[in-house]
Amino acid sequence: MYLLIPFQHALSLQVNIWSYASKSLVCSIGTGHSANIFCTKFVPATCDELVVSGAGDAEVRLFRVSRLSGSSLNTCEPSALFRCHSRRVKKLAVEDGNPNVVWSASEDGTLRQHDFREGVSCPPAGSSHQECRNILLDLRSGAKRSLADNPRHCLGLKSCDISPTRPHQLLIGGSDAFGRLYDRRMLPPLSSSEKRLKPPPCVNYFCPVHLSDHGRPSLHLTHVTFSPNGEEVLLSYSGEHVYLMDVNPGGDCDMRYRATDVSKQMIFDSVSNVDKAHIPAAQTMPCETKKSWETSSMAHKCDKLLQYARKCLEEESDYLYAIEACSEVLDGKGYYVEDALRHEFLCTRAALLLKRQWKNDVHMAIRDCKKAWAINTSSLNAHCHMAEALSQLGKYKDALEYATVAQSLAPSNAKVNKLVGILRENISAAESEKSSKELDEKKPEERRARSLSELLYRSEVETSDTSQDAPSFEREDSDYDDEMELDFETSISGDEGRDIESGILRGSLNLRFHRRGDSEKYNNLTNGSCGSSSSQNESRFQPEDVIDMKQRYVGHCNVGTDIKQASFLGCKGEYVASGSDDGRWFIWEKRTGRLIKMLAGDENVVNCVQCHPFDCAIATSGIDNTIKLWTPRAQMPSVVAGGTAGPETADVSSAMESNQHKMSRSREPISPFEILERFRMHDFTEGTIHPFECSQS
Repeated sequence: MYLLIPFQHALSLQVNIWSYASKSLVCSIGTGHSANIFCTKFVPATCDELVVSGAGDAEVRLFRVSRLSGSSLNTCEPSALFRCHSRRVKKLAVEDGNPNVVWSASEDGTLRQHDFREGVSCPPAGSSHQECRNILLDLRSGAKRSLADNPRHCLGLKSCDISPTRPHQLLIGGSDAFGRLYDRRMLPPLSSSEKRLKPPPCVNYFCPVHLSDHGRPSLHLTHVTFSPNGEEVLLSYSGEHVYLMDVNPGGDCDMRYRATDVSKQMIFDSVSNVDKAHIPAAQTMPCETKKSWETSSMAHKCDKLLQYARKCLEEESDYLYAIEACSEVLDGKGYYVEDALRHEFLCTRAALLLKRQWKNDVHMAIRDCKKAWAINTSSLNAHCHMAEALSQLGKYKDALEYATVAQSLAPSNAKVNKLVGILRENISAAESEKSSKELDEKKPEERRARSLSELLYRSEVETSDTSQDAPSFEREDSDYDDEMELDFETSISGDEGRDIESGILRGSLNLRFHRRGDSEKYNNLTNGSCGSSSSQNESRFQPEDVIDMKQRYVGHCNVGTDIKQASFLGCKGEYVASGSDDGRWFIWEKRTGRLIKMLAGDENVVNCVQCHPFDCAIATSGIDNTIKLWTPRAQMPSVVAGGTAGPETADVSSAMESNQHKMSRSREPISPFEILERFRMHDFTEGTIHPFECSQS
């Protein structure tokens, strides 16, 4: 068995093939690519004879290993060359047992199917790449800013995967927040890029509900993959965490939602008038089961874990381990907990999440509050924590409703009374700020335009879920703030475009500022006040349900590169791993999300983490010139979590917290090309821009 490693040499781009048994270099291929190689694959059922590569020069190349000799650099002509893409090729996919077909996903918004039996060159001599009829998925009008939006923008594809157990299922991830599952048997015939088509219907969308309506242009997927049994998928987001979803949740309605349900996911029906005679009692186990539970060692372990979590909450320390203690009981295998104790764990974990304030912890706390309320609708802690969570999100009016209910449940509780007072002050301040803005809008000569320099920086951390002390800086879904959007219009024609020699992007660029609500009104006017037939036709492409997350994995940082992987480990996929911008890679327990190990894998960034198909070994690589193999019996000691003596000597919590700050930092500069991507610029005429290189941020 061989290891296939894309490697960028100082002078040329090459692919190295290593022997897994001897750990020695077998051969080195001078591919002829003119930009970074993002993906390589052995073609299945060829005895490792065929190697395919995709790169930033928008090309897919096929090589025969038998034509190479020795470990020195071999420069040879490719056996097949496909130049039909117009943008970077980010991912290749193959089907087990199929030696004839390779699929390539590109940032040009297309997924193409290359069948070696039909030809080894594309486009044919004398024709353009637009005439190639090999597009399996045309998503050049498939991106969505939010779940409720119709797809309009180009979905630059970042990743794709084919189910190992159902090869007709195809998973796609790109430049928006939604993973998409397609059935290849239901897709239209292969097409060319001469005419832009409407996106075909997908089987399912995958997206955590709290990310489905953000509309942040910078939010996109970097990697998607199936589990070994094909029943689950992993989604890794840029500037976000890794999320686990079921392919088919079955009858579990809690795992499915629609666009109309997004706002409802943030609330539950509070008990406005407390009537103790009608308060439902918490469900309990039968007497015999309860007796055996109380005398079991499991009950003793749960009590100890709850005491530890509460102690950490009181001392305001070790939030990471306290949350993992709660997750061990709530999500762990083999724990059967009665409802009253489960309610306590849910409320405690919600409080810990609100105190820790890592990215999107507030949304996880809201989930726990809803589950706790479902057990006991008159829960004081559930209402109180819900009010705190909504306050962190800047939803002060909604938060006050829950705080008022909590106050009616415990009129003499000083903490609740203080919370009610703070929320009323925040509402008053928000209304004053809104009134001031309305006065400014009435005076056009005094109105200040938002500076362009401010728009050239990311400001995602302006949301107060990262800082409870600064709720007035909230910019997402607040009660009082209007959002601004920036539209790009270009006039790049075939004679203009990118000057490859000078690296200058030529053409004109027009910018238009407007409020988010104005764009919706404009779309309604252009489509007709009663709704046009085009919008009705577009809506039919949206699946009825979206599948929500069932677990998330936190601690790593994914902002520096857009090819960072998240993978299942083990033959049964019982663990999850991901690289990180801090040079480490992380292993979590899939069921509970608990961090198992943090390892130093690269001097700068770890991008790729892949598990051996049947042996107990893992390969990692980053942006330096080394590839590391990890085994349980490695003779060389590994650097674990930053300390050579073991995890007990390393400050895991500090490393994870540092990564969270990196993902949440404000005013992070981005390149001009990323600006165009982030704000969903209208597409250039195909072929007018040369693919850009990938660079380390």
